[in-house]
Amino acid sequence: MNFWETVTGSDLTREWKAFEARAEALPADCRAAWEQIKGHLSLYSDFTGRNLTPILDGALGLLEETAFDGWSVHEVLGGDIGGFCAALAGGEGARSHRDRWRARLNRNVARKLGRLGG
Repeated sequence: MNFWETVTGSDLTREWKAFEARAEALPADCRAAWEQIKGHLSLYSDFTGRNLTPILDGALGLLEETAFDGWSVHEVLGGDIGGFCAALAGGEGARSHRDRWRARLNRNVARKLGRLGG
């Protein structure tokens, strides 16, 4: 990876396209689980493209192995894909967008109150 790819993010675009090509080769139930996994993991604000890529690669690899072994998604991931993604993201303590926005709002309110009270 060179500097230009890092700045423009073209390396991430290339990896994302490779993920999508791999996902297209999966059976329908695995593709549906892939879409849900992408949606659930995007809720966590602690991830950027660079640190989310290995997690998505691992999840997609698990789905590929599931399809190769002939197992169903439900047998491997269980019925709670959101819970699976929370475990991938670091559990219940992982920060979501809502947590980040709440912290920012609290800082702004505290700053405004500090100016008004002082």
